[in-house]
Amino acid sequence: MRWRGAFILVICCSGATMVHLWPHSSPPPPLPQEAYIWQRSWRTPLREAINRSQSSLDGYVVLRAEVSFGSGTLRAARVNLKYDWLRRQGRGVGLALRIGPYRGPFSSDDKTVREIADLAQALVRDAREAGIPPGELQIDFDCAESSLDGYRVWIETISRRVAPTRVTITALPSWLRHREFARLARATGGYVLQVHSLRRPATVDAAITLCDVDDARRSVVKAGEFGVPFRVALPTYSYLVAFDNRGQFVGLAAEAPAASWKPGTQVRTLGADAGAMAELVRLWSQSRPTCMRGIIWYRLPTADDAMNWRWETLASVMDGRSPLAQPRILLRRPEPRLIDLDLVNEGDGDLLGFAQVTVRWKGTVPVAADSLGGFEHTLEPDRLVLRSPPSASLQKLAPGTTRRIGWLRLDQDTEVQAHVDSLTP
Repeated sequence: MRWRGAFILVICCSGATMVHLWPHSSPPPPLPQEAYIWQRSWRTPLREAINRSQSSLDGYVVLRAEVSFGSGTLRAARVNLKYDWLRRQGRGVGLALRIGPYRGPFSSDDKTVREIADLAQALVRDAREAGIPPGELQIDFDCAESSLDGYRVWIETISRRVAPTRVTITALPSWLRHREFARLARATGGYVLQVHSLRRPATVDAAITLCDVDDARRSVVKAGEFGVPFRVALPTYSYLVAFDNRGQFVGLAAEAPAASWKPGTQVRTLGADAGAMAELVRLWSQSRPTCMRGIIWYRLPTADDAMNWRWETLASVMDGRSPLAQPRILLRRPEPRLIDLDLVNEGDGDLLGFAQVTVRWKGTVPVAADSLGGFEHTLEPDRLVLRSPPSASLQKLAPGTTRRIGWLRLDQDTEVQAHVDSLTP
């Protein structure tokens, strides 16, 4: 499934064959940045995420409804938005309408387009009545490249029904090579170029990435040739990618291992590279096509979203800084002579890889110790060493989170010191 979004466009671009860049003598204005809210259940963690992010983001694009087709019937599932949450933020809000695969035919006045246009009009009307005039209606359609002209007919029809609200679309880099895309883009109020996707890996050892920096740079340059305002969608999320015992691709999951995966399935976690995304932010903050209007992140981090960055990471990347983990050992004394050892990540990047921790004391004798959470330990008269084996990568420790990794019991209370000796990304 493709995820994309949009934000309010206020300036039109001109020119179709030349990429116009901001002149070096006149640096471009600040790069607007927004985030998708793609959750279908608006629970407390999402409200907290909105409250936390609203001072840093320029707006949100929220999933409002999803359309699917089956047996010739259009089905629409609406998301019950908490408009009151959004209204308090004082930020721009766009609505996203996702449309699943559809082979055609495409018409300006058949049952299918009328039903989609009716739905679009109702979504915009509901937002207006809730006191949030949407800055745009974003259409996220899994359109085949051979159907771009038909998609344009749909966009023209939907635009007439929801006017004066602008209609924008999402687009794949592969669309940019088609003449039909130029006509489609000009029929919109702008588009979002999605430069993140997952290509099916051949084997478990194959190099895979969600967003290739070089490909993203080239795609943005190409998009600048059309003279139509566009934004770029960048990823924050992760996938679980599964392979069978022969190393062949089995499937992927966005939240947890699938029930259909058999015992022995090899699972790789493929996540957005925060350092690479920060590199793109730095690049486009300094030089970009004049028609590029900003970045939108998929998706807004929430505390209960284990397959996504934490807010601290996204905030760092939005500033163009590569986030870093900052591990520290927290010593707790739940009872006399007993010390619990917690590994805390006080940085803004995920803590991954091999780690070694040393705990030292003087003037007392160790009684017992143990390691937890995949760590191994060695107990000596004056120190305890805990290691996460290189063969078993350290389970991700997100910014601001804590994991208990062991405990130590001494024969008497005394001062204890602990620190992280080594950390291998």
